[in-house]
Amino acid sequence: MIDRPRLRWVSRWDAAAPYLFLAPFALVFAVFTVLPSVATFVLAWWQWDPLGARAWVGAANFERLAADPRFWTATTNTLAIAAAATIVQVGIALGLAHLIHRVAGRAVGAVRVSLLVPFVTSGAAITILVAQLLDRDYGSVNRLLDALGHPHVDVLAQPLGAWAVVTGIVVWRTFGFTTLLMLAVLSATPRDVFRAAELDGAGGWAQFRHLSLPLLGPVIAFSVVTSVTGALQLFAEPLLLDPAGVTCGPARQCQTLALLVYEVGFRDFQFGYAAAVSTAVFAIAGAAVGAALVLGRRLGWTT
Repeated sequence: MIDRPRLRWVSRWDAAAPYLFLAPFALVFAVFTVLPSVATFVLAWWQWDPLGARAWVGAANFERLAADPRFWTATTNTLAIAAAATIVQVGIALGLAHLIHRVAGRAVGAVRVSLLVPFVTSGAAITILVAQLLDRDYGSVNRLLDALGHPHVDVLAQPLGAWAVVTGIVVWRTFGFTTLLMLAVLSATPRDVFRAAELDGAGGWAQFRHLSLPLLGPVIAFSVVTSVTGALQLFAEPLLLDPAGVTCGPARQCQTLALLVYEVGFRDFQFGYAAAVSTAVFAIAGAAVGAALVLGRRLGWTT
């Protein structure tokens, strides 16, 4: 005979269990993400000096932000690096995933493992190594140019050069992980689909365009969103490229928005203005992610 009270208790537990398992994460997320975000938005309307007075200034911090050339320079640098890193990373990952999936053999497993090496390697170590290689006076690249009779090149002195270096480091760290995500999707697709296309006369490019690309649409959308949001938080790479401090060079060649927040907040101790910059970064991230999702929906990559 069925014990109805016990059955009722079990059904209630089954309904509540998912929320109970999610509760620890939700609590940590609320304490360390939601509450600080709300506090940052509130702080943006104040003039807050930890060593001095605090005063309500309304929208003055945002008005100052709109007229601050440092903010627009940092925004330009960040968006340029984000766009370049996203396009290059996704392009390399697409080509590699399609190529590795088509090549069958025992070495494929080793190739997949090797793709994780850049992802698990310290980004700080790679950045320091690149900075030493490209040093204007003592870098190995300029010493090689010396031996060839070519004058020294200061790659990091110009915005385009600095953008290219930071973009290269970001792409190096992330393309392997993105490739593995795409390989997982392609591996889940029966090989008979690709073999049938090959028997019908579809070459490598035709298979990539009509099979691989539509299958990888959701992964591409996910990669674009994570790449853009990651670039808006870019901090360590541009900081370590400039030994002088948080400006990433005298002309702020590659200073990102995250570096600007650190500069005005923890160097100038203008916490209210730093919070305003952080709020602007949040708005830019929301707009960029929204645009990516709308584009992905139009292309049929997201729902």
